[in-house]
Amino acid sequence: MSILIDPPFWPAHGTLFSHLVSDASLDELHEFAREQGLPERAFDRDHYDVPQKRYDDLVAAGAVPLPATELVRRLIASGLRVRAKERPERLDAVLLARWDNLGLNDPGLGRELLGCWSQEQRVYHDRAHLLAVLTALDALTGGAASAQSHLSVYLAAWFHDAVYRGTATDEDESAALAAARLPDQGIGSSVVDEVVRLVLLTKTHKPAPGDVAGALLCDADLEVLARPAAAYRRYTVAVRREYAHVPDADFARGRSAILRALLAGGSLYSSDRGRALWEEAARANLVAELKDLEALAP
Repeated sequence: MSILIDPPFWPAHGTLFSHLVSDASLDELHEFAREQGLPERAFDRDHYDVPQKRYDDLVAAGAVPLPATELVRRLIASGLRVRAKERPERLDAVLLARWDNLGLNDPGLGRELLGCWSQEQRVYHDRAHLLAVLTALDALTGGAASAQSHLSVYLAAWFHDAVYRGTATDEDESAALAAARLPDQGIGSSVVDEVVRLVLLTKTHKPAPGDVAGALLCDADLEVLARPAAAYRRYTVAVRREYAHVPDADFARGRSAILRALLAGGSLYSSDRGRALWEEAARANLVAELKDLEALAP
């Protein structure tokens, strides 16, 4: 067991609170929380907030007491830590600042898109994913300062999952939204057409040779595949929650087919920079996930 707890120190609601975490997996953390009767509403992205009166009980049940600084260090090392800028209270400000950096006419469209990315049904395809794609684009293009010189790619990142219901038409509807809303920003038809093309390309993540813009967007969208093992596990848990209505065996078969196709399709990343940054780690993660899925659907 890798359940950790820090001392009751954080004041709220007339008492002090501890943080309960796992440095191994969120599945383990949720299972422990259920066994101890902790409410789901106490979970905050990477930890449970537990009142002082529960501290001794949780330690007796197996939670390892640690100083707060050591608990945070262990959580960061595990890859399960949700950074401050990824939390809902910070994401809007960070993302709106990035939208403003694009130099468009009306900040209202940025807020409209944030509303799309904030819908309740989203678990993985949310504002944190949008920020991750934009950050990955920075890594591929040389930094956020290059956003205006790669305007169509960054706009496509904003629109690529603007419509998300987990259906086969999500990309088409996202592209249609871009086609409808971008002309209001004074953007020329050639740029609008390129944004639409790029959004539709995320159906396959297979840009043609020489398609530099397509490679940038597709590689940035797939950056998640190369994250440290624990963070990759957090991604797979979020994806599974978005398809909670699908039985385990059916989900495992469908997901396995997607992973096998990715592994058999040549390089996962289309740009030299993407391959150098992420190919090796991504392949290791996909192979490990396939082994886990085979236990659910042999």
